[in-house]
Formats: sequence, structure tokens, C-alpha cells
Amino acid sequence: MLMNSFSSFPMREELMRAISDLGFDTPTPIQQKVIPQLLSEPIDIIGLAQTGTGKTAAYGIPLLHHADVAVKHVQCLVLSPTRELCMQIQEEMSKYGTHMRGLRITAVYGGVPITGQIREVRANPQIIVATPGRLIDLLERKAISLDKLQYVVLDEADEMLNMGFREDIDLILKNTPSREHTWLFSATMSNEVRGIAKRFMKDWKEFSVAAANTTNENIDHQYYVTNHHNRFETLRRLLDFTPGIYGIIFTRTKQDAQEVSEKLMKMGYPTSPLHGDMDQKMRTKVMERFKSKNLQCLVATDVAARGIDVNDITHVINYELPDDPEVYTHRSGRTARAGKSGICMSIVSPKQISNIRQIERLVKQKFHKSDIPDGAEVVRKRLFFYMEQIASAEPQADFAKLYRDSMHEQFAEMDKDDLIRKLIWLQLKDTIDIYQDSMDLNAGYETKERGVSRGNRYVRLFINLGEKDGLNAQKLLQFITESVDIEANIIDRMTVRDMSSFFNVPGDAAEYIIEHLSTKKFKGRKVRLEEADQKPFGGGSGGGGGRESRGGGSSSYGGSREGGRPERARFSGDVKTYGGSREGGGGREGGGGGYKGKKKY
Repeated sequence: MLMNSFSSFPMREELMRAISDLGFDTPTPIQQKVIPQLLSEPIDIIGLAQTGTGKTAAYGIPLLHHADVAVKHVQCLVLSPTRELCMQIQEEMSKYGTHMRGLRITAVYGGVPITGQIREVRANPQIIVATPGRLIDLLERKAISLDKLQYVVLDEADEMLNMGFREDIDLILKNTPSREHTWLFSATMSNEVRGIAKRFMKDWKEFSVAAANTTNENIDHQYYVTNHHNRFETLRRLLDFTPGIYGIIFTRTKQDAQEVSEKLMKMGYPTSPLHGDMDQKMRTKVMERFKSKNLQCLVATDVAARGIDVNDITHVINYELPDDPEVYTHRSGRTARAGKSGICMSIVSPKQISNIRQIERLVKQKFHKSDIPDGAEVVRKRLFFYMEQIASAEPQADFAKLYRDSMHEQFAEMDKDDLIRKLIWLQLKDTIDIYQDSMDLNAGYETKERGVSRGNRYVRLFINLGEKDGLNAQKLLQFITESVDIEANIIDRMTVRDMSSFFNVPGDAAEYIIEHLSTKKFKGRKVRLEEADQKPFGGGSGGGGGRESRGGGSSSYGGSREGGRPERARFSGDVKTYGGSREGGGGREGGGGGYKGKKKY
């Protein structure tokens, strides 16, 4: 039978006082199921619940209830995947235990000097909250002993395994000879998670608060279909179309988070990256700016976002779909918290629509296909946003007193409608400049004629692969589109020769394709790609002489399409790589090395 209030839980008086001070009354579903069991009869358990469902209190309150503050050694260990989550757990548990005199809770994690943490650990805390990597460092230095440890909690177990901590978890659990109980909490129950349970847990009970992988019904799931090389420009347009956004933009790698954020910041958007290669001081500063709403958006990796606990997020944007469809539920769960509504947008290529269908089946909700707004829609949306801001503004009384005469004198002869038009124009002129000649970003868009400038024409590319590599036009097309994750319909006039081939691509996609295809190999041979040495061309002509004029006959694929694509986004700039420490470096979070292409679900 579920207990519907914290006051009905048989917990120690100090905890009851703290929970009352915090204003907590009704426990969440996972807390209703888990807390009474762990208070009255501690056993090994698995708790399955999504992020943001109150799991910290579900295990934190029982841990504090059973902790003996008179004993000066580590009794309880909580393992978590990230520094941010470590700090968050320590903060929450400290609030619950605020009336427990003699209680010490210490968090240990990477990204900060270890010497200070060694001093804290040697002060004999009863509870340690740790990331696996830093805890192993402390064990190897013999700065901490787990010999008398009674309770171990694995929080976000699925994410720790995704980050490559399986061997670390095994090593830590093998170093807890006196461990009496293991409590495992996870959003999903993968085979690897179940494997940990079989190796290290006794006859456990499993508690699940909802059907697996369902998402909040208050979330509106939307997806926008565009060609891959238009992804950033689509993101920018969605931000401009949503002027009041307060959200998180998810990328798959640390490098993507850094590069997307840098591009947005250069364009004046109040954003910041958040990923594992930023030092702890910088990450804390970013989160403070975000929580105070000095930033409208974070551009984050899945791992870094695990430590974000903000209830007012209006939008989640998937700049790219996650490799694992189940991760989608973690991302979308960052919005529509505390009974509010939210929107989760996904930017996908036509080839990824099947992935959307798979996620729909997983989360048991229908996604809505939305058109990427055109320039006129963006301007109109921002017009109404600014008008609403003006209508709802409440100037300070002193402001009116100080400047009223000056304002009246300046605008006495100006018509009211003219004044309004000027005010709105000042707000919208930059947006109008950007979008007055904007292109259609929706996939399948065709222009009426092929342009002649580099931005509006096709560029002829040379590749050092041909018929002697076992390729014909269709096989080469398949290799290119799968290697770079672009759509086949942007490639035109493909010509395959004995030892080389040529094809046309939109001018503004050329740099992106050259950069990423040049990192690939075909049958062990490094691919070389560059612009063909030829005169500019416009319509149906295959182009002038130069490199392509050498060689014999050819086979072609595709023929001339009616019109090119005046793509807006450029794929240039510095490619940055990032190293990292054991806690969140390049290997575990997937950073470095540029875009890796789409992985199949």
C-alpha cells in the first residue's frame, strides 16, 4: 500500500523536521514505492524512473535514516556519472540531513585538485558521493577505505555504463567487502544494467514508476526535416522563431557543442556550451548564468546535462537525434517539469524519419511534423513578440518623472502611428535584413533556376575513386551519402572514370563535404577530395576543361536537375579537438575528431 505523504513515513525525527522545513508534502511515485521499503526493511533494490522524478530523495532519505552519525567512517557510498550530478546529490542530501548533528557528506569528483578532497575524506564523513574515476584515484592513493561500507547506491547506472565506467564500477564494488545492500537506480533496464545486478546484488526487488520509456504527456514533440548541411541554419531559424525560448540544445559530441555554441555566440545569441572538457569553475559559472536566465540556451552533451536541475525550461532542441533512442526520453524530460508544458524539437534529415517513427513507438506518443518557418514568418513572429513586450512593459515611476518633458518635446510633432512604426523598426531591422532573401530550408525544396554565383551554383568536385575500385555511379553515390550523411538528391551530374570520378554539389555544401569525406577510407585507401580544376558553369553544361577534361569515356548518373540550391549555411571555421581527464574527457563523452556521421539505430 502506497503512503501518500512524507509524514506517514517511519523516519527519524530530524529528517521529518527537515522535510517539513523544505515544504515537501506529497512524495513522487518512485518515492512512495521505495522509501517505505528501505526505511523499514533495507534490501537490494532496482529503481526504474526517468530523470527528474525524485530519485535522489528516494534513496537519500533512507540512507540518512540508517546512517550512524556517532560512527566516524564511511558507511554509505553514492556513485554518479558526472561532477554536476555529484554536487547536486550532495547539496540535496545535506538539506535533508540539516538537523542531524555530526553528519558529514563529502562529494569527490574530477576537474578540481585532489588534495583538498583527500583532506575532506580523511575527516571521516559518513556518506561519500563520488564519480567512479575520482574514487578509484583516491583508492589507489590509499586516501580512502571502503572496508566498513554498508550501503552502495548506483545512481544513473545506465549513463555510467554508457560512459564506459563498467570496469570502474566492478573494481569499486569488489573493494566493498562489508557491503550489506546495493541500491541501483536507472532510467532504463539494459542488459548491462541487469548484468551488474546479477554480479553484485542479492535477491533484489524491482520498483518501476511507469511503463518503460514513456514521456511526459505535457511535452509537444515536433520534428523538422531538412538536408543535413542545412542543420545549423535550421537551428538558427528555430531560435529566431521562438524569441522567448529558455532551453537546452543537445548535440552528440563535445566538439559539436563547442562549435555550435561558438557560432551562435558570434551571431549574438545568449548561449553557452556545457560539456565535459570545460573545467569545473567554468561549468559552475555557466550554470549560474543559465539559472539566473542571463543565458537563453545551453548547448550541451547528454552527459553534461545530467547535472541540470531547472524547472522552467520551455524547449529542448535535438540538434541531432541521439544514437540510442532511449536517450531521447532523457533529453525531452528536461522540459515540462513540475506540471508545466514544454516543447521538444528535433532537426532531422529525410533518412532519419524512420528513426523518428522508432522513437514514437518507444515513447508511445505521436510526433508532429512541422515546416521550418520562412523569413516572413520569422519576422511576423518577432513583430508580435516585441509588440507584446511593449504592451506589458511597466516603466519605473521615476523614469517617467525624470524624462517625461524631454520625451514629449522630442516627439510632440510625431504622429502616434509613425512613432510606433519607428520603435518596431528599430527592433526588427536586423531580423528583416537577415531574412528578406532567406531560402526555404525544408527538405525537397527546389529553385526555379540554377544560379551563377558560388553561393547559388553547383560546384564540381573531384574524388580519387573510380571503376578500378569496383565502383559505378550508384555505388559511389551510396558511399558518399553514407560516409558524410548527406541526401542523395543534392548530388548531381556524377561521372565515374577508371581511376577518378566527378560530381556536382551545392556551392555552400562543398566545403562541408570536402572536409568530412576527406577523412574517410575506401578499402583501406585514403579518400582525396577537392574542387575540380575547371571554369565556372551554370546550367546544363558539364563545365570547361582542366582536370576533368583528361581521361577517356565516362558513365554518368543522375543528369541535370532543374535548378540548384542557394544554401545559406557555410561549413568552415576551425576544427577544435578537446582532451580531458578521467571524469569527462574525449574518450568517454565522445568528443574530438569532427562530425562522425549518422549511426543507425
